[in-house]
Amino acid sequence: MELSGKNVLVTGGAGFIGSHLVDQLIKQGCTVRVLDNLTNGKLKNLSHHENNSRYEFVMGSVTDPFDVALVMEGIDVVFHLACLGVRHSIRHPFENHRVNAEGTVLLLQEARKQHVMKFIHCSSSEVYGTAQWVPMTETHPTHPCTVYGASKLAGEAYARAYHSTYGLNTVVIRPFNAYGPRSHHEGDAGEIIPKSIVRAMNGEAVLVFGDGLQTRDFTYVEDTAKGLVAAAESDHTAGLTFNIGSNFEISIGKLAEKIVEVVGNPAAHITHLENRPGDVLRLYADSTTFCKLTSWQPAVSFDAGLAKTVQWFKDRPEKLSELFGQESGANWQ
Repeated sequence: MELSGKNVLVTGGAGFIGSHLVDQLIKQGCTVRVLDNLTNGKLKNLSHHENNSRYEFVMGSVTDPFDVALVMEGIDVVFHLACLGVRHSIRHPFENHRVNAEGTVLLLQEARKQHVMKFIHCSSSEVYGTAQWVPMTETHPTHPCTVYGASKLAGEAYARAYHSTYGLNTVVIRPFNAYGPRSHHEGDAGEIIPKSIVRAMNGEAVLVFGDGLQTRDFTYVEDTAKGLVAAAESDHTAGLTFNIGSNFEISIGKLAEKIVEVVGNPAAHITHLENRPGDVLRLYADSTTFCKLTSWQPAVSFDAGLAKTVQWFKDRPEKLSELFGQESGANWQ
């Protein structure tokens, strides 16, 4: 598929991965409509597109049938990224399910009604639960540890069902732990890398929950966004499910040490706390199938991506104390 000239909808497009995807799509020559309720997303993530005639922002929710019908009009390709996250699901399981699973069904139904050409569903590596073997292929068993992981698994199952039952051209992408500029450090959307950077910059303890031996496959956000674009452009992805990872595994303990080193504040240190509930112990992707079908490859090394992320936080206009005030430590409580 040639994306240039297509009308594209990005749900959750003001968010972390979503805003980087919008950047890529604009570069590709698409006309992009964003649907976001700004629960986690921020308009400033897209402020550089405000005067672009090929960009439109719509404030609304994927769980509102009126909003979904409105934004789907005239759309050729859908990228569905809107969701509520892992830690949110621990305190608010039903709301998490409603957005991640029921919202997906609503979008799929309207996409079918509007004869959308392609529907890219952004799922999560959390659908797997803890790795039983590594690297993890797409055939790895799915045993999610949280309602978030379960709701994302439900959403991707609906996407595959709409392909097999109604012939809707759906693709499911499972990104592994994206990180980079615009990542969330605030509230229950906060993730380990941005939270730790903010804490280290303030000379505070970088928090490691449990023994720190948990591992993740961190993928730089621009690589993730380019992978989503590649999934839409390929003629060989219809009805299929793919991993997007970096072919790199690092323990959380080692990650914390790297962040303290790169930030360079001598007052920063590492503190171990109790295990997080529902924490996955190991994630490490095998993206071979996707790379062969699309020629996509991760381009940014972890060290380079971490340095870019730290610099982005250092360049932010807010005071360090203000950033730290937005970070909530054990953000599931």
